[in-house]
Order: sequence, then structure tokens, then C-alpha cells
Amino acid sequence: MTDLYQHEGSCSSSTSISSDRSETDNDRMIAVALSQEYANLDGAVGRRLSSLSSIPHVPRINSFIPNINEASHDHQRLTQRLNVYGLFEVKVSGDGNCQFRALSDQLYGSPEHHKYVRKEVVKQLKEFQTVYEGYVPMKFKQYRKKMTKSGEWGDHVTLQAAADKFGAKICLLTSFRDTCFIEIVPHNQPPQRELWLSFWSEVHYNSLYELQDLKIHYKLKKKHWLF
Repeated sequence: MTDLYQHEGSCSSSTSISSDRSETDNDRMIAVALSQEYANLDGAVGRRLSSLSSIPHVPRINSFIPNINEASHDHQRLTQRLNVYGLFEVKVSGDGNCQFRALSDQLYGSPEHHKYVRKEVVKQLKEFQTVYEGYVPMKFKQYRKKMTKSGEWGDHVTLQAAADKFGAKICLLTSFRDTCFIEIVPHNQPPQRELWLSFWSEVHYNSLYELQDLKIHYKLKKKHWLF
């Protein structure tokens, strides 16, 4: 939507910049405060799924969106896998930001820092363009600009950029018939932590935890709101 008045647009831009800076500062403060406690959860899901074999990850943009019937069957398959491995999903909003919300929940214990996560991923794409541009079948500047917009779906390229930026191995429990488990590992550095997401039918991500960690997760999430 365009602004009705130029003056209002200017004020809105100034307010937005101030708000963005405040959000960024808050996210960094929260990350420092929670990192030590949240580190205790790292690897819990990995131990539960240690018997699974992963497939190599190939970064790619979104291309295929399943129809309703396919998506419904995929959801049933994912639910069965979650039950088998004793996992629960922290469900995030399906507003186009779900990948970044799920990553935010894994990193900071809350999906509400998705804007910060998206900004950091876009910075990574810009700074290391030569690493990612070969996976994008369009002008990379156009792709990067598109990814700055709230509501723009994340893809397997942004997952790789997130793994690289945050030094994390990102593990996906998927709904795919022939691909249960995908690992995205950071380039040029060993992973410092694991982030676990569920991935449903190419259209939605959620954050994953073991059932036994349910109380710990929500205790940390409640503590976040004290800041």
C-alpha cells in the first residue's frame, strides 16, 4: 500500500527505522541472556533421532506448491513421524514468515524475533553473494530484495544462509514420502549448535522439541517476556 501523504510516509519511515533499531537491540540482549540456558536444550532432539540417515542438502528456491490433497496426506505423514519420535511442534504463524519465526524460536525461545532473523539472513546473502547466487535462477539482487520483505517465504537458500550466519546445523524433519530427514550444515565452520524444524509439504515450518523438554521451553519463553 502507498502512503496517502508524503509527510506521513516520511514520519512513518523515521519511526520504522527507530523501531527496527530498538527491535534489533532487544533481540541481541535477549539472545545473550538466553543463550546459556537455551544451550542446555541443544542436541536433545538430535539424540532422539540419531538413528535417522539424512540426505545431502541442495539449496534451491521455492518452485513446487502441492495441491490440497497432497498437502493433507503430507501433514498426516508428518504427524505420524512426530508421534513416533516423541516430538512436539511449537506452531508458528503461517503468515509467510514461518521459516524465520521457527528459526527465531529455536535461537531465542520465541518466534517474535523473526524480523531480526530475516535481516541477518539477508545480510549474509548480500555479503557472500558468490556463495549463493548460483542457486538462484534470477538476478540475485532482485532475489535478495524480495527476501527483505516481511511475508516473503523463506526457501532452502535462506536456510543455508541462516546455517552459515548463525553457525548452526539446521535439521528438518520433513513430510516428504522418500525424505524424512534433511541436514543443512554451515559452510567453512563446524556447527556450534543444532536448530530443529519440522517442514510440511514445502509450505510451512514449525519449531521442534522433545516432549520431555516442553516445560523447559515454555519456562524459558515466559522468562523472555520479563525483558
